[in-house]
Amino acid sequence: IMHQPLFISIVIPIYNEEAVLPFLFSRLHSLIQVNKNLRFEIILVNDGSRDKSKFLIDEACQNSPFIGIHLSRNFGHQAAVTAGLMHATGDYIAVIDGDLQDPPELIPEMVLKMYETEVDVIYGVRTHRKENLIKRSSYFLFYRLLSFITPLEIPLDSGDFGVMSRRVVDIINSIPEHHRFIRGLRAYCGFKQIPFTYKRDIRAGGESKYNLGRLLKLAMDGIFTFSEVPLKIATLLGFIIALFAIVYGTLLLIWRIVSNEKLPGFATLSIGMFFLGGIQLFCIGILGEYVGRIHNQVKGRPSFIIDSISRTTNA
Repeated sequence: IMHQPLFISIVIPIYNEEAVLPFLFSRLHSLIQVNKNLRFEIILVNDGSRDKSKFLIDEACQNSPFIGIHLSRNFGHQAAVTAGLMHATGDYIAVIDGDLQDPPELIPEMVLKMYETEVDVIYGVRTHRKENLIKRSSYFLFYRLLSFITPLEIPLDSGDFGVMSRRVVDIINSIPEHHRFIRGLRAYCGFKQIPFTYKRDIRAGGESKYNLGRLLKLAMDGIFTFSEVPLKIATLLGFIIALFAIVYGTLLLIWRIVSNEKLPGFATLSIGMFFLGGIQLFCIGILGEYVGRIHNQVKGRPSFIIDSISRTTNA
C-alpha cells in the first residue's frame, strides 16, 4: 500500500538545446500536472551550452520543481548525467535526454511498474529508431559488439533512458571511475532489472549533438571500460603472426635447401613488413587506450565542475 507520494527525480543533460527546451518544459509541466499523486524533482544539467540554454533553464527554475545545474564547461554527456545523479534526492531516479526522443510521459508508468514488481532498474529498449540508416546501423553493431566482448549483461538497444532505485544510484555515485558509461555501471550494479519497450520519436527540434566523434568516444568508453577482450585480441594476433612467421620461415628454409632457384621475395618481404607494422601499431593503440584511461584515473580530477545551481526562490 502506498502511504505517501512516490518521489521521482528526473535527470536531464542539456547541451545547446535552446530549440527544444520550450517543448521540453511544456511537456514536463504537463507531466507534473497530470500526475499529482507523484512528487517530482526535475534536474536540468547544462553541460556548458553556448546558446541560450542557460538563460532558459534559469527562467524555468523559478517557481517550479526544476533545478538547474550549470557546469563550468562542456564535460560530455556521461559526466553531465553523473552530475545530475549526484544531486538527485528522489526515491526513484530517471535519466532522459533533453531532445524528447524518449517520451518523459512514460516515466510515471515505469516508476509504478518498478514499485509494483519491486525491481531496482527498469531500462528503456527501443523497438524503433527514427534516425538515418548509418546511425541505426552503428548503434546496432555497437550494442552487439559490446554484448559479445563484455562479461556484463548490458541489454541490447538500451540507452541511458530508464529509472533506477535510490540504492542503485547511491552505488553508481560511489564508483570513482573517471570514464563514465552509465548504462554499463547500471548493469554492473546487478539487482533485479527489467526492460520497458517503447518507440523512439524524432527530435523535437534542433540537431543531434552526438556526432561521429562523440559516438566513437562513447563506444570506446563502453568497450575499454568494461572489457579486457581487446587486450586478449592483441595477444592472440601477436601469437598468430609469430606462428605464421615460423611456418613461413621454415618453408623458405626448405625451399632453399631443396631448390637451386633464387628466392624471389622482395614484394613478399615488403608486404609482410607493412602488415606486421600495422598490427604492431594496432596493438600499441589498444594498449594506449587502456593506459590513457589509467592515466586519467590516477590523476584524480573530477568528472565535472559546477559553475552554479539555480532553483526556485520558494524552495
